[in-house]
Amino acid sequence: MKTRASLIAALFAMGIGWGLSVPLTKIAVSTGYKPFGLIFWQLMIVAVLLAGINRVRGKSLPMGRPQLEIYLLVALLGTILPDAVAFMVAVHLPAGVMAIVLSTVPMITFPVALMLGIDRFSWLRIGGLMCGMIGILLLVGPEASLPERAMVAFIPLALFAPLCYGTEGNLVAYLGLRGMDAVQVLLGATLMGLVIALPMTLATGQWIDPLVPWGRAEWALIGSSVIHGVVYTAYVWLVGRAGSVFAAQVSYLVTGFGVIWSILLLGESYSAYIWAALLMMFAGIFLVQPRAQE
Repeated sequence: MKTRASLIAALFAMGIGWGLSVPLTKIAVSTGYKPFGLIFWQLMIVAVLLAGINRVRGKSLPMGRPQLEIYLLVALLGTILPDAVAFMVAVHLPAGVMAIVLSTVPMITFPVALMLGIDRFSWLRIGGLMCGMIGILLLVGPEASLPERAMVAFIPLALFAPLCYGTEGNLVAYLGLRGMDAVQVLLGATLMGLVIALPMTLATGQWIDPLVPWGRAEWALIGSSVIHGVVYTAYVWLVGRAGSVFAAQVSYLVTGFGVIWSILLLGESYSAYIWAALLMMFAGIFLVQPRAQE
C-alpha cells in the first residue's frame, strides 16, 4: 500500500511539473524570442542535466550508426520540429488551449500504431479517437469557444506537435532502442538536436544572448527545460516500476494541471466550449490508452 501511494504521488508530481511547462512556454515567447533560439538553449540545458544523470549512472553513450539513427529520429520528431511549431503557436493561443491540444498525443499514437502494425484494432479506442475529434471541433467550431476568432487558424498548426510526438513514439517502439535505455536515447538525441539547432539558430538570426539580464522569459525557459529533463527521467523510472499503462495516466494530469497552472499564472479564463473540449479529451485518453492486458 505504501509503495502504491508513493507511485501515485510520483505520478501527480510528474503531472504537476509537465503541466507547469505549458504556461512557462507561453511566458518564454512573450518577449519576442524566436523558436530556434529557444530550442537551442532548451536543448543545452537538458543536455547538461541528462549528461550529469548519465554520468552518475555510470553509463556510456553509444555512437554507432544504429544509435545515431535513433538519436536523429528522436531529435527531429521529439524536439526540433514539434517545438519549433509549439513556440510559434504559443504566441497566439492561450496556454490552457495548448494543454488541451497536447492531450491528443495518445489519440494520434493509436492510428499511427495501426498503420505500422504494432497495435490491434479496437472499437473502444476508435471511440476514443472520436471523442478527441469532437474535442477539437468544440475548440474550432463555435464562435464563442476561443477569446479571438482568429485563433482558430492556429489550432490545426498546434496539432502538428502531437502528430510528431505520436509518430516518434511509434517509430521508436517499432525500431527499438538499439541496446540503449531511454535516458541514453534522450541524451544522444539532445546532443544531436544541438548540432542541428545551432546552425539553424545562427542562419536565421534567432540567437539569444545568455549574458543579457534575465527576466520572466529567460527564467521560464530555464524552468521548462529543467522540468522536461527531470520529469522525463522520472517517467522512464515510473514505467520500469509500475508499467506503461499506469504511467500513461500522466496524460490526464498534464492536461488538467496545464489548464490549472495557466489560470493561476496567466489569469486565463475559458468558455464553456473549452471546458467541454477538455472533458472530451479526458474521455478520449481513457478510451485510447493501452489496456492492461495488452
